[in-house]
Amino acid sequence: MLNLLRKEFIAFKSSLWTPLMYFVVFSVVFIPKHSSSVHLVGIYTAFATLSHVTLIDIKNHNHNFLVTLPISRKNIVKAKYITGIIISLVSVLASYGIHLIVTNVFPAFNKPELTVMDILGPAAITLALASIYLPLFYTLSKKGTSIIQGVFTLILIALAQPTAIFMQMINENGLHSGPILYLILIGILLLFIASYFIAAALFTKKEL
Repeated sequence: MLNLLRKEFIAFKSSLWTPLMYFVVFSVVFIPKHSSSVHLVGIYTAFATLSHVTLIDIKNHNHNFLVTLPISRKNIVKAKYITGIIISLVSVLASYGIHLIVTNVFPAFNKPELTVMDILGPAAITLALASIYLPLFYTLSKKGTSIIQGVFTLILIALAQPTAIFMQMINENGLHSGPILYLILIGILLLFIASYFIAAALFTKKEL
């Protein structure tokens, strides 16, 4: 498993500039204009980076090589899910960090006070998206994956404003410490775990 994770990040390291570019572009686009930019930057950067990592697998035919090794397909999938968690956390924390800097350096942007939910919320949304995307990635062909990436891009664009409104309502109504919200977060975590088992089962049966 450790070697699989090393493979993920070695392949990712060669194109590290791409997620950094995503982060800079999304920060420039959202921070000056959206009060919920801390959420949007984290979510968009995380999912764009996850899509980029899966694109590397397709481009380099990584799965065709990995299945020839004495490695179970379940572990191949598990490594990708762990990578998705790491990408989500790093992206969200990077967004949180840049917003802390912006709040202090550019007070004219009038950003709301940040809370723990500004980390947990975007991370949960990203994992929810990954829970749907990854099983499709491990099921569809190269062409099908490209189509799904396009569809998810449109979904993210459509969800930008609703996400901003939802997170604003949580902060304004003091729901960030409510039990219902934490039950939702737990539900998303369980969805992510269930998604792994589905993706592993589908990938095990897939012919490469």
